[in-house]
Amino acid sequence: MSNPPDLNILYLDNHLIAVCKPAGMLTQSDESGEASLMDKVKDWIKTEYKKPGKVFLGLVHRLDRPVSGVVMFGRTSKGASRISEQFRQKTTQKFYRALVEGIPEPQQASLKHYLRKEKSLKATVFPRATMDAKEALLGYKVIETFASTSLIEIRLHTGRFHQIRAQLSFIGHPIVGDKKYGARSVLPEGRIALHAQSMLFHHPTSKEEIVIDCPPPEDWPASY
Repeated sequence: MSNPPDLNILYLDNHLIAVCKPAGMLTQSDESGEASLMDKVKDWIKTEYKKPGKVFLGLVHRLDRPVSGVVMFGRTSKGASRISEQFRQKTTQKFYRALVEGIPEPQQASLKHYLRKEKSLKATVFPRATMDAKEALLGYKVIETFASTSLIEIRLHTGRFHQIRAQLSFIGHPIVGDKKYGARSVLPEGRIALHAQSMLFHHPTSKEEIVIDCPPPEDWPASY
């Protein structure tokens, strides 16, 4: 297997491929026409396996553009549909790292809110059930504190639009660089200090439990 310099492949078999998405890259193409992670993975498969015609690649989840970390695709329709079902049934486990402004108290907690996706492509957070808002659950724990920021680990229980960003901002600790959700800090190229670090799931055919890890990028802000 040739791992090209612009594609960090974390896991590969006949049914699945997982790669590490750089911050700033689209997971899937949009109307801008910019190259996306999905395009790059398809191009690599086509070249690596000398495939004629179109390459199948199933999108099973996304990461926001300014977020880095592990993204998994299905290489077969069976692989994609069975992994998608695990996401729907919430049997996968997803862990993130974030550098947030301030020091959360308590240093370990579960957050339950209700999120509504707005036409402005921003999520509004409500403390209790509200019309058109969906339940959002996550757990966090503080790993390390600095002068004005904290490194936290997040376990995501529901996959709502901008969920981690919106919920952390709502409790007064926006992610470093996330101006959209009230951060005072700025990172280069519109990035935010949120990284999808690991994912646990069951293989779509063998049922084996698999963990995929994606270390934070080398230029991850150590503190701020």
